[in-house]
Amino acid sequence: MYVYQIRSIASPDERYIDSRHNLKKRLAEHNARCSPHTSKHAPWRLEVALHFADPAKAAAFERYLKHGSGHAFAHRHFW
Repeated sequence: MYVYQIRSIASPDERYIDSRHNLKKRLAEHNARCSPHTSKHAPWRLEVALHFADPAKAAAFERYLKHGSGHAFAHRHFW
């Protein structure tokens, strides 16, 4: 499973973090405006993708990045 971060090309200050097994397909869905959370800022480009063999660890890392000190970590290292 991948934990990934995308950045809007149209609105560069907009970023989105998520996790999926099929990253290529999911990025295409974001750019096709299939996701209500990302449709208004399409198109998107992939900035960071981390692969986890254990889906539970991927889910935990995604939650970490979206809250508190994990958000600060992402800002410091990915943005």
